[in-house]
Formats: sequence, C-alpha cells, structure tokens
Amino acid sequence: MADIIQAENLTKVYHGKVKAVDHISFSVSEGEIFGFLGPNGAGKTTTIKMLNTLASITEGRATVAGHDVAKDPGGVRKSIGVVPQELTADDELSGTENMLLMARLHQVRGSSLKSKVTDLLGLVDLQEAAGRKVKTYSGGMRRRLQLVMGLLHEPRVLFLDEPTLGLDVQTRSKMWDYIKGLNKQRGLTVFMTTHYLDEADSLCKRIAIVDHGTIKVSGSPAELKAAHGGDIVTLTLSEDKEDLTGFFSGIEGVSGVSREANVYRIKLPKTEKALPAIVTGVLQKNLEIAEIAFSKPTLDQVFLDVVGRSMRDEESSTSDSTWENIRMERAR
Repeated sequence: MADIIQAENLTKVYHGKVKAVDHISFSVSEGEIFGFLGPNGAGKTTTIKMLNTLASITEGRATVAGHDVAKDPGGVRKSIGVVPQELTADDELSGTENMLLMARLHQVRGSSLKSKVTDLLGLVDLQEAAGRKVKTYSGGMRRRLQLVMGLLHEPRVLFLDEPTLGLDVQTRSKMWDYIKGLNKQRGLTVFMTTHYLDEADSLCKRIAIVDHGTIKVSGSPAELKAAHGGDIVTLTLSEDKEDLTGFFSGIEGVSGVSREANVYRIKLPKTEKALPAIVTGVLQKNLEIAEIAFSKPTLDQVFLDVVGRSMRDEESSTSDSTWENIRMERAR
C-alpha cells in the first residue's frame, strides 16, 4: 500500500538554537494507524505541527496525502483532520454551533449536514449539551467535542495529539471503536500520540518511539516487545539459602536477572526455551520452588527501556521566548 505520509530528515529549530526535532525520517502507509510515542518534550507535538503546516520546516521535507507540506500547505489542510492537545472550540458558541462553524471552514455542505452533526455529537454523548455554550462544558466534554470537530469533514488523514487525555474509560473505548470503524470501513489513516500505551498497543499497526527529537526505535508493537521486552519469569524460592543470580544469568536465553531476597525476576525472549533449564537447575541444588509466575512483555516496559525513567516537564527544553515564537507562527 502507498505511503500517505512521508518525512525525510525532518528538522525543526526554534529561535536558532533549540532543536525540537532532529532529522527524523519515517513513512505512514495509507489506511494505517501509526503511533508516535515519547515522553514530554520529545518532539511529538512539534512533528505534528510541521506535518499539519502549523509550524515551518527548518530542514528536510514532508508530504501528506501527496501534497508537499512546504509547497502546498492548502492541499495538506484539505486532506487532514486535526485533534490537537489544546482545546480550540469557541467558548461563546454552543456545541452545535462549533460543529457548523467547522463545517463552513471545511466547506462541508448538504442537506444531511445537521443530521451528521447530531449523530457525531451523539457518538460522544453530547446530544443533551449540544445547545449549551461550550464555556459550560467540563474538560472531558470539550475534548469529546474537539474529536468530532476533527472528523466532521471526513479527512483522509486524522492527526490525534493526546486525544483521550482526561476521558473516562467508557468514552475512550467508544471513541476508539468509532475511529477503528472509520479506519476499517473507509481506510482512514490515523497518526496518533498518546501516553496511554495500552491504546497504542491495541490500535497501532506500527509505532515509533521518539526522544530528544530523534526516533529511537520503530516497528510493530509485537516486534518492539520482542526486541526490548521479553517474557518475565518470577520465581519465588521457599528459602533464601544462596544467591542464584549468577546461575540464572548463565542459562542460555536469559537476558537479565534481578533479585529481592528469595524472589527472582528473570527476563528472557521466550519462556519456553529457558524455563526447563531454570527449573531443573533449582531442583538439582536441592532448593524448593514456592511459586512461579509468568508475564508477557508490555509496551510500557519497552517505552521505559528506550527513554528511561526520569520525569520530564512538558517541552522542558523550550524557553519562554521560543514558545512566543511558536504562538506567533501559529497565528500567521
């Protein structure tokens, strides 16, 4: 299937010195749900803004739906829907009025427009609040409204930047069911960022993990978990007679061992290959196994392996003056 998004050495430098995105290259196939993950300040939102034409490209190039982002921004905008982190609905308008305003901006017309607006608002349980001003909405209600505003004109590519932040589990599930339906039924391409890694794991065909403006790893969730995760065997001995860390580490296929008293966490690519040697070795040492448990790798583990465990501030490397540049650039 053809690529609907292509980025080559995409780079963004703010204020001449802050490199938010550093020569990244990737592609997204048409009809794919693609996850772009990373900690705060990694460059995710800046990448989306460049692809959406909201931020200029310092170096490199990108195309979206066949349109060059720098040379044909109008063509890009007609082809995409965007659900940004920021809440952009007009507080003084009602939910329905915001939807109709979005329809006019995207030149969506027709006799079915009002019923389409009603259906979309019903999808995110806003039908009863549709006539109220948005300033009376809760944060979750505003985010749900923003989602359907981005879908109203039926874009070829939908950019979702933390779309489910603050939503309850039921609304998240309903929203993703709808998006998966659009993806399956009419081939909607989705480029998404999220901090809910379970969402990315279940939804995305491929994932790229970005940090400090560069892509660290990419691949399918299964490939990433196999390469950076591995099964975990948690083995508890009846007594803490001796330290078996070295013994377990020497077994073929074991990639890591941690110990806390008589409990060992043994990391290995596939449990089936190393488990017999682990159990046999323990029994040969006349030790008794009190409990043994298995767990499959998660995307959370992969993420922490790649980007580390230190906490980040949102866009922490970006100065106040740089943010002013961003705001000015968006206003153009």
